[in-house]
Amino acid sequence: MMTPRRWLGRWLARYLSAPANATAAGPTSNPEALAATLRKGDVLLVEGTSRISSAIKYITQSTWSHAALCFAEPTACNDPAATPVLVEADLNAGVRTVPLSAYCRFHTRICRPVGLSTDEIDTVCQYLLARVGHQYDLKNVFDLARYLIRTPPVPQDKRRRLLALGSGDPTRAICSSLIAQAFQSVQYPLLPQVIAPANGEPMSASQRELLHIRHHSLFAPRDFDISPYFRVVKPTLEIGFDFRALHWAEPHE
Repeated sequence: MMTPRRWLGRWLARYLSAPANATAAGPTSNPEALAATLRKGDVLLVEGTSRISSAIKYITQSTWSHAALCFAEPTACNDPAATPVLVEADLNAGVRTVPLSAYCRFHTRICRPVGLSTDEIDTVCQYLLARVGHQYDLKNVFDLARYLIRTPPVPQDKRRRLLALGSGDPTRAICSSLIAQAFQSVQYPLLPQVIAPANGEPMSASQRELLHIRHHSLFAPRDFDISPYFRVVKPTLEIGFDFRALHWAEPHE
């Protein structure tokens, strides 16, 4: 039986999943190039256009509002646009697998972990696939919804802590924290450890913030972008780019 709180949570999830008035950038690479470049173990960051995407982008001061993990080589699929190759935590559907076509029309970025063996990449992927069917953390939904009703005047170096939310139930997840947990399962780092200054000087605000986000629940999609351990891979460059082949409009005289 669905409780009033759960009914409200599901309604709120559907509301937050609806498109916001703000527009996001379109795709910066075509679907074929994206499919040809994406590899198993890559993290695909997405600039979403939903209401909850707006809240996440505000809190993290970032372009990226969603993250998904590639668990199968798109180039090995007969139809990469229709075959599920990504695993993610969706607001309404929970942890699920989706085809690449779900995000081909969005602005995306590929972040590739460096140095992992094939077995370690398999372990990361299996960690997420074993959780398919788990639900999105609705407590996180309630908390994020507050920042759409009224944008709080929170200092930039404290906004990260607004993501220190959730029920703590292991069968519930949010997208970036679940992927962070998967990489932590093979002890792969996301952000560097903070070393206290040797001269006894207090840590800066940015150092304190990095120290604060050691726990997987505080990782945001942007952390895969700024991580020194993930390589940013751009499909247009990977498939071969020649600026001389571009066709420019003739200037008007």
